[in-house]
Amino acid sequence: MNPKISIILPFYNAEETLYRALLSIKNQTFISFECIMVDNNSDDASVDIAKEFAKLDQRFILSSEGQQGVVYASNKGSKLAKGKYIARMDADDECFAERLKLQYNFMESNTDYGAVGGLVQYIAHKQGTDGFAAFVQWANSLITYEQIYNKRFMELPIINPSAMWRKSVAQQYGMYEAGDFPEDYQMWLRWLNAGVKIGKVKQNVIKWYDSEKRLSRSNELYNIESFYKAKSPFLNEYLKKINPHYPKVAVWGAGKISRKRANLLIEYGIDICCYIDITKKRQIDKTVLYYEDIPSKGELFILVYVKQKLMRDRVEEFLSNNSYIEGEDFIFVS
Repeated sequence: MNPKISIILPFYNAEETLYRALLSIKNQTFISFECIMVDNNSDDASVDIAKEFAKLDQRFILSSEGQQGVVYASNKGSKLAKGKYIARMDADDECFAERLKLQYNFMESNTDYGAVGGLVQYIAHKQGTDGFAAFVQWANSLITYEQIYNKRFMELPIINPSAMWRKSVAQQYGMYEAGDFPEDYQMWLRWLNAGVKIGKVKQNVIKWYDSEKRLSRSNELYNIESFYKAKSPFLNEYLKKINPHYPKVAVWGAGKISRKRANLLIEYGIDICCYIDITKKRQIDKTVLYYEDIPSKGELFILVYVKQKLMRDRVEEFLSNNSYIEGEDFIFVS
């Protein structure tokens, strides 16, 4: 009988953490799974650890991928998967014992959903990681499909190793793609753009261990500018559907960085008709509206390029108080 869940765990030189990750999978309360461990050219003791698990438990299957990169290793695992559902796991993280059970039950009970994430417990590796901690706190605040959908252009709304999805969804819409962008964020945007519903269980499903070696810290594909490049084509497609004034948009945030990031949309045909700012009489080569002077609901579609959380909250409150509706009249992009 085929397992109900296939866990895909790519690894590369993970001897310090792989045992912990695999043990947390072995100790799951949900037992109908296979764990496909994909070695991506390790030259440390990682393979020996994986072989030991495969030797002692037939649910653990060791494979390899010669083309270097987490995209290729993960996709290799997906091709081998026999389960109805695919769960992702990283070699430096740890599953809570109920993870598979919680997510399996969610998917079985919500047949219109294509994927599910969960809450993440962030484990810092040193002092001064407040930025990552704040990101996890933000991501954990997005539970429902509507929250994930409306906030998807801000940052990564689903932390990749916390996710499970239907294998049929991956077959229909494709898995990770290689390019000059973060592969997980691009996949989530692609799926959401195609109409795939994604939610989260309200419990912690993994411990997310930070480290200097983590790809989100060490690889340039995961720097902030790569995220903006990844989101721009999907944001354009979204605006075509939702914005009655397309291709015209207003951008809230007239500072240099906000303008630079918003300008990525120009190559897709977006026309930035004006900027909105909290500073009066800012001088740039475009019309700048003082925020209290913005027109009534329905006359503008606003892209909010404001990064600082407190300011974002104030912008959201101001727009809501003026009858602007998120996802109808404005959306956050930072």
